[in-house]
Amino acid sequence: MGMLDHAGARLTAKPEEAEILVVNTCSFIDTAKQESVDTILEMARHKTEGRARKLIVAGCLVERYRDEIQRNIPEVDAVIGTGELDSILAAAGIQQPAPAAPSPFTILKHDAHADVRAGREAEAGTHRNVPAEISFRAEGDLREQQGRFRRDDWQGAAHLLPTYLYDESTPRLLSTGKTSAYIKIAEGCDHPCSFCVIPNLRGKFRSRRFESVVAEAQQLVARGVREITLIGQDTTCYGEDLGLKDGLATLLDALARIENLRWLRFLYAYPNRITGRLLETIAKHDNICKYLDVPLQHASPDVLKRMKRGASAEIFLKTIDKVRAAVPGIALRTSFIVGFPGESPRDFELLENFIKAAKFDWLGVFNYSDEEGSGAFGLDAKVSKRTIESRRRKLMKVQQGISKRAKQAWVGREVLLLAEGPSEETELLWEGRTQFHAPEIDGKVYINDFGRLEKLQPGHFYRAEITEAHDYDLVARVVSPSL
Repeated sequence: MGMLDHAGARLTAKPEEAEILVVNTCSFIDTAKQESVDTILEMARHKTEGRARKLIVAGCLVERYRDEIQRNIPEVDAVIGTGELDSILAAAGIQQPAPAAPSPFTILKHDAHADVRAGREAEAGTHRNVPAEISFRAEGDLREQQGRFRRDDWQGAAHLLPTYLYDESTPRLLSTGKTSAYIKIAEGCDHPCSFCVIPNLRGKFRSRRFESVVAEAQQLVARGVREITLIGQDTTCYGEDLGLKDGLATLLDALARIENLRWLRFLYAYPNRITGRLLETIAKHDNICKYLDVPLQHASPDVLKRMKRGASAEIFLKTIDKVRAAVPGIALRTSFIVGFPGESPRDFELLENFIKAAKFDWLGVFNYSDEEGSGAFGLDAKVSKRTIESRRRKLMKVQQGISKRAKQAWVGREVLLLAEGPSEETELLWEGRTQFHAPEIDGKVYINDFGRLEKLQPGHFYRAEITEAHDYDLVARVVSPSL
């Protein structure tokens, strides 16, 4: 979006108005792939029946099905993989703008003339044409030798693994309003999780330069952003490839010192990367949200072993105790996969009991998706879809009770609230978030009383009192504006 806007394109959210359509896709699980394909087909109709002249497909689905997309959907004019973001202008037929003033940082561009080995990216070994600014972890190099990133049987994966990283000089547009913004601090993942194909789609783990992330954060805050969420496929490994010890903690410490930054959080934490230094940093700074998202995936040691993640319910409970002791009042979120191949009734019972003991503030449960190309795809003892859905519903029912009891304890509590705007449910209510609610994924705080104020401003912070609690959502009245 930023590159297109910078080159003079006028962006519209209405496809019927567009001359060039761009569909950015996901290929993580079946439902995401289906949604992506449905959207591509919908946009293709705008080209055949409407005013659109070009249809571009980008993102992870391209990495997985590059050839199939172009062969089966002839309306598609160009495809752009996860490492080819800067190809968007050429694909759209838009002139590259004149270069801006020199920057001390370099946008890491995909080399269109790179040596191509169809389906042999993992065997390229040295990743020829990788920019000098990119470095990899020893763990990633080892996993590459073990075949973690192989895409031999992926039709259309006809280029080297992605090495793209944007930096603070890369044009970008905020699609999250004026107050909140995401910063991606790393790309790729080296973990061997057998249910996941993200490393094959995104490449080996690589961190953005420390100074680049800080510079981007400073620029965003100068533009009025007050909440920054750091993201990546694996944020807790940040800086390991740059030789930084406790790199994420060091980065958080630097960002928290930026004047006028009200909230800072990161997603997601790999369980064995939660260090004492990281927890100390979260506890030390008032503007670092007391919030931690740790996708544990399961609690049965047998299932976790087959997932190639390790650990157990006992180890996780000790980690949770350590986190809560170091950061009192912290909100914990996690997610689990049910129905992984070989998941027995006993495994599921262990998971259910763990959820009851851990008492997470927020929890998501996902049905196992049998993804071709993942390590788990070839495993035996597949669980039926009916059993998987039954287990998911049971866990969400358990969590509903835990959440309902926990939310009741919020009543009467005064909190700092970020007002986001009128509710989608009704204009009579506004919606907001506390530091314990990550954008878009957690429950809502509904505001039904503005107190002495005639109106609220979206993106502004207010002191508010929680007056009601429901299963996942809260109701609040505004006490006063926040300074």
